[in-house]
Amino acid sequence: MNRTQKACIKALCGAALLGAVAYFADPAALWARLRAADGRWLLAGLAAAIASNVVSAWRWRALAQWLGAPMRWPDALRWYFQAIGLNALLPGAVVGGDVYRAVVLQRSGQGKAAASLSVLLDRFSGLWMLCAIGAIGAVLSASALAPVLRISPAALQVLMLLGTAVWIALPWLLLWWLGQRQAASLPGWLQPLLQAAARPDFNRQMLVQAGSSALVQLLSAAALALGGLALGIHLDLAAWAFAMAPIFLMAALPVSVGGWGTREAASAAALAPFGVPAALAVGVGLIYGVYALVQGALGAIAFGLPSRREREADAAS
Repeated sequence: MNRTQKACIKALCGAALLGAVAYFADPAALWARLRAADGRWLLAGLAAAIASNVVSAWRWRALAQWLGAPMRWPDALRWYFQAIGLNALLPGAVVGGDVYRAVVLQRSGQGKAAASLSVLLDRFSGLWMLCAIGAIGAVLSASALAPVLRISPAALQVLMLLGTAVWIALPWLLLWWLGQRQAASLPGWLQPLLQAAARPDFNRQMLVQAGSSALVQLLSAAALALGGLALGIHLDLAAWAFAMAPIFLMAALPVSVGGWGTREAASAAALAPFGVPAALAVGVGLIYGVYALVQGALGAIAFGLPSRREREADAAS
């Protein structure tokens, strides 16, 4: 089975799941809510979503430079939005956006290990802060979440705070563990990371990653919240901080194309403890998905998409 066939199967699975979620959420109510959405909040949410990806491109560039793979800011922005276009607009593409970023950075003259690590660690940086902010949101929303999880609010807060502290410290712990081992015994692709960790600016670079990733996630939460406001959902930021973690994580599962279906199912489940009706919650997921499509289209218009020959060459690399 080739990549295009797999993508088609994922698209069908995502469409089936999205249809099932929309059916149980009441399609008539969902459509009525979407038609009545406030365009001003929708545009504000799109602006926040675009801003989050601009910061993401800056974060990737900073990380790549730290690993010894410098790139120009215009290139980082162009490649990042081209990757968004690949993921959002070309479900049958032979490579994913992340692989594309790693390959074009390598083709610009940077080492393969540093280029690949920059993309891998860029994704980890986003996931790292997404889970941390989600846990903090759970702490602040304990009174709403505790009954659903059948645990006392105090116990939930203690567990989330302890887990968050360990999770935030995880990158330092992992690098300390790697540093205790003989460099020669580690795979070659880890060498750029070990060299970067040995530099005097290590802690400053870690803080840069933490700060930029936090900004990315806060802007993403704002985009989600503004999409909710367009549908008339009024929740505090802590609720959105919690909800975005399962929504974004489920959207990233490789069982659909572009997160369609899994994102909307997660939206319904994550927003239910806060009293959000299923039709509205699914609508929030759909709006965020549309934000990704619009960004993919804007990126394709502004920067162009890689040609088919380039994508096939990248897949062979």
